[in-house]
Amino acid sequence: MSCSTGGCGTHSDMGFDPNNAQAMAIQEKINNHPCYSEGAHQHYARIHVPVAPACNIQCNYCNRKYDCSNESRPGVTSGKLSPQEAVKKVLYVGGDIQQLSVVGIAGPGDALANPQKTFETFKMLQEKAPDLKLCLSTNGLKLPDYIDEIVKYNVDHVTVTINTVDESGEIGSQIYPWIHWEHKKIRGKEGAKILLQRQLEGIKMLAQRGILVKANSVLIPGINDKDLPNVAKKLKTLNVFLHNIMPLLSAPEFGTKFGLEGVKSATDQEVMAAQEACGMDMKLMKHCRQCRADAVGLIGEDRGEEFTNKSFAGLSFDELERRYDIDARAKKHEIIENWRANLAHANERIKIENGSKNQLSTTGKTYLVAVTTGGEGMINTHFGSAKEFLVYEAGDKAIKFVMHRKIESAYCNGAENCNGNNPIEEIKTTLKDCDILLTQKIGDCPMSELSSIGLIADESYANEPIEKSVFEAVKKHFFTTHKEAELG
Repeated sequence: MSCSTGGCGTHSDMGFDPNNAQAMAIQEKINNHPCYSEGAHQHYARIHVPVAPACNIQCNYCNRKYDCSNESRPGVTSGKLSPQEAVKKVLYVGGDIQQLSVVGIAGPGDALANPQKTFETFKMLQEKAPDLKLCLSTNGLKLPDYIDEIVKYNVDHVTVTINTVDESGEIGSQIYPWIHWEHKKIRGKEGAKILLQRQLEGIKMLAQRGILVKANSVLIPGINDKDLPNVAKKLKTLNVFLHNIMPLLSAPEFGTKFGLEGVKSATDQEVMAAQEACGMDMKLMKHCRQCRADAVGLIGEDRGEEFTNKSFAGLSFDELERRYDIDARAKKHEIIENWRANLAHANERIKIENGSKNQLSTTGKTYLVAVTTGGEGMINTHFGSAKEFLVYEAGDKAIKFVMHRKIESAYCNGAENCNGNNPIEEIKTTLKDCDILLTQKIGDCPMSELSSIGLIADESYANEPIEKSVFEAVKKHFFTTHKEAELG
């Protein structure tokens, strides 16, 4: 199950140059942004407010749902909010979740297809929660029209979904049945070409105004997989900060065209291959969870059901602002930053973002390590409670973060389920290419099951820093033995 020698990205993550003012300004912008900074996502929370129900394009991988609580994907929300309701919710949540650092408008439609609601929300947040970063997500069709408003309301992080740069419109026409442009629907290649032109124009304008751009690309095997490296190359020329390659999520129950037609979701291995092909050119985001339009909490954690409209609707803005307590939040963020500094020291800067196999390993041979965590950069979750795994690639020189992998349900869902049905087969499939599992605790039965697929389950690094533990575990289980054998 080891990873054979091959080309990976060469973009190193050795920290920002303190002598480079521009680089340090970017570092300041992303430091506590859980989407733009992989290092921040285990410490800081985000909230998406669903104030933008309308959309101006149709995607074959998307079906918006406004009253859905059981699907975890973009375009889905349990309900729509007015700008006033959204701001009340942010203040209420920010009082409870003091590590909240970002508010995003990501649907359930398109933020810029609902400009009045979007910018009214941002205007109020600027006034009542000035410590929060503001973000929006868009397909880019209307992006060039609203650059000035984006700047005016200090929205300094914008995500644009761009799935192809094929100028013929052939690939785009297989993804987008139509766009709504200048009061009419434009279908097929013509619509796809207009969308691409507007996306590229808008991204260029954002970069010129100093706004950090993250580009999302949905990996659709057999349609745009071969074009994604071209997307990465184009994004680099436009000074896009981050490229996020997301797997197609496709199932009949989603109600999307691809799902109903039986188009399969992209696999973890297909995503890894696409990341490897694109990482030569772009800094990649690898910790995305393809969040709902009403997501609340740490990335990988959905606490939306804790904060229903009933919990805050009857409170006045004065009451909510007192609850928000911006001074207490600042103290919480200071505690987080002190913890992160200690964690960075413990991890000894052993991670190389997009490092090649030869950068990670003296032999060119690397190993995949899965980790269970509840956040804070620690191995602090029992195997039986884990609903996702972080996956790292490691050698005896360094490590890199690869991706997260979700499972439908935890191995143990309460005492009544621990001895009966459990998702061990799904977990074995999810981790089939991994070599080591690091977890806080694991029982003999699941350990034996994982051993049957050649996976080493190791709980000796419980409650230790993730990155340092991944590095040490790979050396312990593979490279130390190898060196001892060489020495006879």
